Amino acid sequence: MRITSALIDPALLDLPWHVPLEDWPADHLVALPQGISRHVVRFVKLNDVVYAMKETRERIAEKEYDLLRALERIDFPAVQAVAIATDRQTLAGEPLETVLVTRHLQFSLPYRALFSRVLRPDTMNRLLDALAALVVRMHLTGFSWGDCSLSNTLFRRDAGAFAAYLVDAETGNLYPKLSEGQRSEDIEILRLNIFGECLDLQAAELLHESIDPEKVVDDIVGRYERLWHEVTYEQEVARDARHHIERRIRRLNEMGFDVAEVSMSTVDDGYRVRPKVVDAGYHTRRLMRLTGLDAEENQARQLLNDLDTYRAESALTDEQQAAHRWLTEVFEPVVRAVPPALRRKLEPQEIFSQIIQHKWLLSERAGRDVGMAPAVQSYLTEVLVNKPDEQAVLGVDADELSV
Repeated sequence: MRITSALIDPALLDLPWHVPLEDWPADHLVALPQGISRHVVRFVKLNDVVYAMKETRERIAEKEYDLLRALERIDFPAVQAVAIATDRQTLAGEPLETVLVTRHLQFSLPYRALFSRVLRPDTMNRLLDALAALVVRMHLTGFSWGDCSLSNTLFRRDAGAFAAYLVDAETGNLYPKLSEGQRSEDIEILRLNIFGECLDLQAAELLHESIDPEKVVDDIVGRYERLWHEVTYEQEVARDARHHIERRIRRLNEMGFDVAEVSMSTVDDGYRVRPKVVDAGYHTRRLMRLTGLDAEENQARQLLNDLDTYRAESALTDEQQAAHRWLTEVFEPVVRAVPPALRRKLEPQEIFSQIIQHKWLLSERAGRDVGMAPAVQSYLTEVLVNKPDEQAVLGVDADELSV
């Protein structure tokens, strides 16, 4: 047996690689919600880290491993490739398939897990927005998925919204740029896969009666097309209204997309403008640059808003100095105020984001700024203590994610 690994975890060597994955003993496994898969998939916990194991052919495993590593290098939202175990054999010398090892995304669930639940309209909207944004970002990157589905997409909280992640890249390909034909084909595969999964759930009486498969698919594609148009369309601007160019760039930044360059040409009455939108994650990167905190896009936007407010109130002109003081005087004290028993409820960045929102609600009711300390105490005793343990390996309740 041979292991090629991107991360050094010696505990991987202790796993029963000589046994087919479907027969691995229960004491090595953990139960987590998962979508349907054409391969055998199991979850294993080693040293407080959960890994997903997928048994497949060596060539397919190597391709997916390389693709996931490439996506990681460009900071694309996908699961992290950890290792490939090849040349496996049983004790009797029979060959076994290769196993691809990826790191399980904490605080996440597959999209398929929610479609048998009662979803509030705003929850469904946030889920579909996140999926559409993932596919737009994927196509801007030059990645053709070839197998987008409810089972192959994970979601997790992002400051009141959801962030979507790619979890299966074996059918994908990364190009310098996608053609319109490649992009259209990918969307058609998305449409067929998600519609088929919804019908599958419906036939098994697992799809909630409020969910119409055809409407869901049309909604996802519609959201994708609107977002794709917004980030790529060519705009004509009058000569005396050049500020519209800056306004559009700001709007794209607010949506989480970064602009690498702007292509401009003159026309009779002004300019024809086409921004080159290269990626999502504008706020995430700015927060990382200023504070070193790694957060989802909406979380980063909220934290940056709080940082900018702190900077204005402190009359600090130096952005880096303000960021350092905000981190040590605001963010870290709030995180430390969370009792150890409650820290597995949510990620620190999500807790801080929710406290900001909770403080605003309390201030609205009181008609004045209630202050951070009372807001933190109120959130801990009235809100966080009643939330599920989203980091728990067992007993994840998808219903709780709709609130």
